[in-house]
Amino acid sequence: MNQLCVAKFGGTSVANADAMSRCAQVVVNNSKTRVVVLSASAGVTNLLVDLSQGTLDVAEREDRLQRLTDIQFHILDALGQPAALTQTIRDMLDEVRDLSAQATVATDAALVDRMVAQGELMSTRLFTELMNQQGHSAVWFDVRKVMRTDSRFGKATPAIEALRALAQQEMAPLLADRFVITQGFIGANAEGQTTTLGRGGSDYSAALLAEALNVSELEIWTDVPGIYTTDPRMVKSARPIPEISFAEAAEMATFGAKVLHPSTLQPAVRRNIPVFVGSSKDPAAGGTWVRSSTESTPLFRAVALRRNQVLLTLQSPNMLGACGFLAEVFSILARHRMSVDLITTSEVSVALTLDHTGSQSSGKSVLGEEVLAELGALCKVKVEHNLALVALIGNQMSEISGAGSRVFAAVDDVNIRMICYGASAHNLCFLVREDQAEEIIQRLHRKLLD
Repeated sequence: MNQLCVAKFGGTSVANADAMSRCAQVVVNNSKTRVVVLSASAGVTNLLVDLSQGTLDVAEREDRLQRLTDIQFHILDALGQPAALTQTIRDMLDEVRDLSAQATVATDAALVDRMVAQGELMSTRLFTELMNQQGHSAVWFDVRKVMRTDSRFGKATPAIEALRALAQQEMAPLLADRFVITQGFIGANAEGQTTTLGRGGSDYSAALLAEALNVSELEIWTDVPGIYTTDPRMVKSARPIPEISFAEAAEMATFGAKVLHPSTLQPAVRRNIPVFVGSSKDPAAGGTWVRSSTESTPLFRAVALRRNQVLLTLQSPNMLGACGFLAEVFSILARHRMSVDLITTSEVSVALTLDHTGSQSSGKSVLGEEVLAELGALCKVKVEHNLALVALIGNQMSEISGAGSRVFAAVDDVNIRMICYGASAHNLCFLVREDQAEEIIQRLHRKLLD
């Protein structure tokens, strides 16, 4: 294992020149850091998604393009508008303008990916210049040279072995004496077409690069000092967690905690790479270490919330005493690349949950007419919206007597739509009405975590 660190910074961390300067200080303060992975500056991806849809009128397009230009040039101004970089950014903005015009005629997922990738390509160009102006030897690197993916635009799957080979060939030789500044979120298929890993995929990109380069640490820098016992915007008594296991953190990421992307930990687990989560705004505040094991293993570590859930209930008398019904259901969902979160069954029905929106940049609903029609030919389909998923995260939750009763005693007056308990020793999940969710989180935190 190389005693090096990959550091990733999110959109708010590179929102402007001052924020970028703070990131630069974080980078140089850790002598192990050699690879820096950036998101687009805050607000940029949303503007690019708007422009890629092809639905804006001329005035709306010009408004988005001007706001996009302003973000880039505020940073360029702070850098003194160096001629070569300024021209590069102008060329990239011109490409965005051209693509947005194309989108008004016809758009598709490939065009969307080409468009939204410009955010990361611009932020990394600007940050590389800032690092060099501050006297740190930095080189800009196009991650599409190594981040090989399939062609599922909007939510591409990385080719792990190809990525590793390319990273060792193209990136590793650069790490001896300079900082390598590169992009999160984006990749390229075998034909060289730009792809994206889905919203939030910058964390995943950083973890994949850490794995491919066999480094000893991964840092994820955001705008909060670590992983909290719950969202501090909902619960004032929420507190940062000094350390947490891979298993617990994976459950938190999967079930709504937004500090880490759900896929981030998979590469870290495969290579046993410790992950640090901290705030670029206040690095001295410390943060959370995510490791394979921790000294403390509390029964209840945290409570997470994921909104916008869909409950899909499939009912058919053909289930009774029959084989293969679930296999048919999951075959349909697999064809549409849909992942099931929770599932419960009875004699003649099965209930399962899906996120209301997919991970694709367009944010379209995962439940399209085609998949509903296929399911409808198999069974009776009922779809319920306006639900939220509450997840208690901890240790040995399905093994210690009384754990479940303590949770449900705290919500004994709530109509719970669905419960999943026992499949993992690290979580207990249930569905509630969306409008009750925040109060339930506050109650659970007060009774189980305060």
